[in-house]
Amino acid sequence: MKDVQILRVFFLGVMAIIGILSLQTYWVVNTWNINEEEFNGQVHRALYRVAHAIADTNDIILPASNLIKQRSGNYYIVNTETEINPSLLEFYLQKELEKQQLRIDFEYAVFDCSNRQMVYGNYCAYGQDCKSSKAVQQNLPFDHEFTYYFGVRFPTRNNFLFGKMQIALIMTGILFITVLFFAYSLWVIFRQKRFSEMQKDFINNMTHEFKTPLSTIQIAADVFLKHEEVQKDQRLVQYAGIIKEQNSRLNQQVERVLDIARFEKDNFDLHQEWLDLPDLIQTVCGSVRLRIQERGGTLTLNLDQNLEFIWADRFHLTNLLHSLLDNAIKYSKEAPQIELSLQSLGASTMQLKIQDHGIGIAKEYQAKIFEKFYRVPTGNVHNVKGFGLGLYYVQRICFAHGWKIRLQSDAGEGTCMAIQIPRTHPKNTPVYESAPAVR
Repeated sequence: MKDVQILRVFFLGVMAIIGILSLQTYWVVNTWNINEEEFNGQVHRALYRVAHAIADTNDIILPASNLIKQRSGNYYIVNTETEINPSLLEFYLQKELEKQQLRIDFEYAVFDCSNRQMVYGNYCAYGQDCKSSKAVQQNLPFDHEFTYYFGVRFPTRNNFLFGKMQIALIMTGILFITVLFFAYSLWVIFRQKRFSEMQKDFINNMTHEFKTPLSTIQIAADVFLKHEEVQKDQRLVQYAGIIKEQNSRLNQQVERVLDIARFEKDNFDLHQEWLDLPDLIQTVCGSVRLRIQERGGTLTLNLDQNLEFIWADRFHLTNLLHSLLDNAIKYSKEAPQIELSLQSLGASTMQLKIQDHGIGIAKEYQAKIFEKFYRVPTGNVHNVKGFGLGLYYVQRICFAHGWKIRLQSDAGEGTCMAIQIPRTHPKNTPVYESAPAVR
């Protein structure tokens, strides 16, 4: 994955997470406020009914204003302007809170005018009997404004409200787990990218280190072949030729690895020129035909000769042809039967097609054959050697030139690779980007 793509994923991911967290925070806070308002409304209704019940018992009239005063989030004072019977108050509180569906613990106390303290306090747990507690009397503050009143506090109010927000809290927990997973995923991506960069640097350095000994071997092989004593011995000439040929092949593999590294770093440049494609094909096939004949096969050429020159990179186009022909040979049966054709497709396009009659490619694998390092599974049999870079390289070269490449294959019946090439010099030669999907 490229740096720009990683930064884009990171930025969009962070923006998405911020948006989701903002919505979640708003939802949780709004849910809390709604539940709090509902709780306060239920408490006010219950305490209002309790005050009226006490007033009816004492046959008095309640004050028109300031009947219920909320001192804090969980503490309420009710002004009755009459003496209060603690036992009767406790009965009415339990009854009215139950009617309001407030199944919650509460503690209450009555204000004593003689000593100006909250007295007669009990703690009532939901579903249990109320128990007298001196702590209640000491903790509930009194009010200077009223003379006869009682106070009620709900010590477990927050837990009660949180209990009504279970779904919101569960969703918030899932969201935080998602955020942590996203952060972990980003960490893994950056870590893998760092390892990938280290791997690429190692491969690049290693392949560059190969260039010097390969060049030395090439020079030594040339000198060896030109020596008079060697030329007199046909066996030495043959061995020296093998050394030179294999050294050239190894050098091409090294160049291919370097080119793939350049592809991925977006600093790949084509050195294009006008080329006679039929002539280039004849040259490439001249060196490949010997390999085919050694296996008892044939290479058939069908080339239109009256075609315009094409605008292409000679070096990479040569490697492309070698890669496709090499695959056609490797994946053919005992005697390769290969047809290479170059035909005109209308006024603007020509088509290069390489057809073999080898083992073919099953349909389920065809979408992946242009991926780097991908090789069609063959079980425990590995008769054909390779790194899975050939077709990846071919597709990148085609895309860099602006050509279209197509695959037609059936398992057991062979493979056909077709490349469509413009017959005229394109006005805007495309630059290399990420390769498109396989057509």
